[in-house]
Amino acid sequence: MLSRNSFRFLTIAVALLAISGMSLGAQDPPRRGRKYKPPPPTSRIQVTVIRDADSKPIENASVIFHLDGDKGNMELKTNEDGKSIIDVLPLGSTMRLQIIAKGFQTYGQDYKIDKSDMTFGIRMKRPGEQYSIYKPHDDDADTQKNDKDGDSDSQKDPPSADTTKDKPADPNGQPSNPPPSKPQ
Repeated sequence: MLSRNSFRFLTIAVALLAISGMSLGAQDPPRRGRKYKPPPPTSRIQVTVIRDADSKPIENASVIFHLDGDKGNMELKTNEDGKSIIDVLPLGSTMRLQIIAKGFQTYGQDYKIDKSDMTFGIRMKRPGEQYSIYKPHDDDADTQKNDKDGDSDSQKDPPSADTTKDKPADPNGQPSNPPPSKPQ
């Protein structure tokens, strides 16, 4: 029959074969569950909100971050130093920064998040005067200057008397062609 040496050799061979089979099975387990996908790299964004008039910080202002598309938005409040910090916005995205503070004009601007650390200093202005068509404005003065230089509409025919009757000629509201008075 088998000699003792061959029996030992056969036993060692079977043991090695069993161990190698177990080690191969442990190295390549079947795939189960989700594959891990790391989150995208994010940027740290610091927003400082101050008054335009005296450069003092504005506390408790709403700082709203709108991400491009329908990816959502996040709102933070400024601290006593007028600062608000967020560090979860992904690099490469576009954000609309909106700031709302009581007693100040609303601020809004679009920014591309392209750096890992970004800082914004926003100066908030008080509300301005309401726009009126009855008051002269700076852009109207530029248009009138161009008209005097002959750059724009000075080549056109002057308006007829019928069209100037109802329009005031000066800021006081006096018509340019007063209607003739009737004798009584």
